[in-house]
Amino acid sequence: MKYVTAGESHGPEEVAIIEGIPAGLEITPADINFELARRQHGYGRGNRQLIETDTVTIMAGIRHQMTLGSPIALNVHNDDHNNWHDIMDPTKKATPENTLRKVVRPRPGHADLVGGIKYRHHDLRNVLERSSARETVMRVAVGAVAKKMLKELGIDVHGFVLSVGTAKGDINEITKYHSLADLRTVTEGLPTRALTVENDEAIRKVIDETKRNRDTVGGMVQVLATGVPAGLGSYVSADKKLDAKIARAIVGINAFKAVDFGNAFDNATLYGSQIMDEILWDEEQGFYRSSNHLGGFEGGMTTGGMLMIRGVVKPIPTLYQPMRSVDIDTHEEHKASIERSDTTAVTAAAVIAEHMVAIELAKAILDKFDADNMDRLKEQIAAYRQEVKTF
Repeated sequence: MKYVTAGESHGPEEVAIIEGIPAGLEITPADINFELARRQHGYGRGNRQLIETDTVTIMAGIRHQMTLGSPIALNVHNDDHNNWHDIMDPTKKATPENTLRKVVRPRPGHADLVGGIKYRHHDLRNVLERSSARETVMRVAVGAVAKKMLKELGIDVHGFVLSVGTAKGDINEITKYHSLADLRTVTEGLPTRALTVENDEAIRKVIDETKRNRDTVGGMVQVLATGVPAGLGSYVSADKKLDAKIARAIVGINAFKAVDFGNAFDNATLYGSQIMDEILWDEEQGFYRSSNHLGGFEGGMTTGGMLMIRGVVKPIPTLYQPMRSVDIDTHEEHKASIERSDTTAVTAAAVIAEHMVAIELAKAILDKFDADNMDRLKEQIAAYRQEVKTF
């Protein structure tokens, strides 16, 4: 499985093409639109979410709601393009009139300056339009297809907010729930996607204070996955390790600066005897671990336990009290350009991270098993699960 996205933040369309999804998977626009709506909602989001109503158009690869095994083409229209039509028109040459929103004062923390240097863009809008997190709408669309496939295979993936600023939740709260479905009911019912009502209130206070100060704030998101068979990934080469692939996928999301598995950030201060997950066996489960400090991975492979992936999201660098910058034409010191901004994107980042993990798990499944047809894939995974259990 592989995919590619295309589109600019204020361009006419966002597009994705997915290759490698098996034939026989039922996919409807509603499956994808549900996930796109989750990405848009969340406490601390900006005014653009009031303009856009992200809905997908399936262009190819699906007939009568069933995948064909051929490449799938997805499209989401940018409603806000109506306000930027002349400025972002792909068919007309540049004129003094349609370059009025030229950007020459790069924003610290964004791709603006380095992207301009790399591609020789003297209008930094050419950089910020693609480097914008708007592109993640299509990664969520791709992830929605991956999640639907994983669900058919008994694999569930869910992301939520662990902290925003100084308001931190307790990951041990997840032990109260029998399944991710139960946990999902709670976190998706809160505007910040927090673990508890108390934590939700604390996070909203942090966001409200940050907004009053015309600032931005970051945080941490957590993604969990259950039902993942043991042995996805490999130890034989560094580029085959699944945790490494997931780490790359998470840090590849806009504003993510770190990722860990299990309790890795905390494990740095502990001893090996405190964090290794001891191996047990019984007739019902086969092999299992007594704990999950390593997040469901050993040697770059899944252990069969719950996957626990945590990501750190930096504050959004577009500020309404802009920081110092330098005009790329005159080299004079100025305040950085201001583009529309959220107070925080952590609530959306949890959804995006969830879908990136789903994509990597789908890739790993399709690498390991026959990926031509869903029924054959289900048969192979069922047989493999039994083989693992009776090893």
